[in-house]
Amino acid sequence: MNAIAVIPARYTSTRLPGKALLSETGTPLICHVIEAVRPARCVQRVVVATDDERIAAAARGGGAEALLTSGRCRSGSDRVAEVADALALSDETILVNIQADEPEMPSDCVDRVVHVLAGTTAPIATLATPMSAIDAPRPDMTKVVVDRHGMALYFSRAMIPHDRDGDAEPPYLLHHGIYAYRAGFLRAYAALESTPAEQAEKLEQLRALEHGHDIAVAVVDYRGARIDTPEQYRAFVQRVRGA
Repeated sequence: MNAIAVIPARYTSTRLPGKALLSETGTPLICHVIEAVRPARCVQRVVVATDDERIAAAARGGGAEALLTSGRCRSGSDRVAEVADALALSDETILVNIQADEPEMPSDCVDRVVHVLAGTTAPIATLATPMSAIDAPRPDMTKVVVDRHGMALYFSRAMIPHDRDGDAEPPYLLHHGIYAYRAGFLRAYAALESTPAEQAEKLEQLRALEHGHDIAVAVVDYRGARIDTPEQYRAFVQRVRGA
């Protein structure tokens, strides 16, 4: 199976402006993401989709393709849909949406999400990992509840499922912002109206659920290391320098 990895990256960030270009390690953050993705066996191309020429230039310098996309995109998936159109991809082409602030995403996870999509009738596949009840209340960590068949029931920044009596010890799952889908579905998804839960939670995947589309979820060991704050970036720099 061959897939195209697309890394949506915008310059604006509420808590860490210009984070894609931060380079205290000697390498722009966006290039660390490219380096993490490239070894995936299923990936034949790596494309950075951005609305900023500086990020595009850094991505090209890191060995990826770069496409300038609209500043009107509602989400990363909408930006990936623009790539599908710009490259005139067939409807069956598999695209993997990888977050531009996940420089330590294992390439095995990229391969895993592609295989999950190929093995399901769901139009979207994504990944999650078990998390502790201590971390579950954090709104910066998105949780997902799945059914017995591995399909997502809901995603939330809130602590779900809610342990009403405090004695159930439910299995909390941390959602990773990586998605695999085919270009044909992605084009249709980008045309869907935004939905109430998507707008309230600021989680793009809820648009698909609210319009009745399944999302297959595979559980992996990767704990996640998103960079959303200056403190998280400093910790990443220390890990790189200590490697």
